[in-house]
Amino acid sequence: MSDRIYTAGLVVIGDEILSGRTHDKNIAQVASWLQVQGIRLAEVRVVPDVIDRIVEAVNALRESYDYLFTTGGIGPTHDDISVDAVSKALGVPVIIHPEARAILERYYTDKGGVNEGRLRMARTPEGAELIPNRMSGAPGIRIGNVHMMAGVPHITAGMLDALTGTLEGGAPLISETVGGFIPESEVSILLRDVEKAHENCQIGSYPFFREGRVGSNFVIRSTDRGDLDTCMKALCDGLAEAGFEFTHGGI
Repeated sequence: MSDRIYTAGLVVIGDEILSGRTHDKNIAQVASWLQVQGIRLAEVRVVPDVIDRIVEAVNALRESYDYLFTTGGIGPTHDDISVDAVSKALGVPVIIHPEARAILERYYTDKGGVNEGRLRMARTPEGAELIPNRMSGAPGIRIGNVHMMAGVPHITAGMLDALTGTLEGGAPLISETVGGFIPESEVSILLRDVEKAHENCQIGSYPFFREGRVGSNFVIRSTDRGDLDTCMKALCDGLAEAGFEFTHGGI
């Protein structure tokens, strides 16, 4: 397992996300899946169904990170333009992928057959491979470091499952939480100093308001169990020294 940190970007595509008609669930599930693969989701962009905006985001993120994922815009309707945009970004033509066409023809045999709209789901950038989709037939698309997935979360989940174990990643990120009725403003210097003293750890602070009181949960993340435990001890010692009560696992 590599010590190098592998990273990914995510482009969420769709006017329906930006308008609020659809609440995105893919960011969380892609991020969680990537963590298990030893890959960190480093940046997310949400873009409209506009080819040039998608091209801009795809080119920026695929060049900045080891992997790029896109969700949305690979369905059968006229506004599903992600394939066109990614093809333009990569400088390759759009083709009807023969394997994708065969998959769709089999899937729709008893559902009225393949029509013009359904055939759109066989379009890929030239040179792409397919990501299996056991849920609805229409496959995802993989070309270079770009992975194009459905926008419907349960279909995205199936595509992620098909990709499990196929991407090279580093050491998975592990985390521990400690929390209490502790105003983060009163421990901000402690958090900064503890994180600074433990190079392989990051500390996230997540405040809340509950039972009429202000509190925070502190999440320490690291790829090394020993470093994480040392950092957690330093943070807990600092909280105790400052007179705060805290609970392991958070509250």
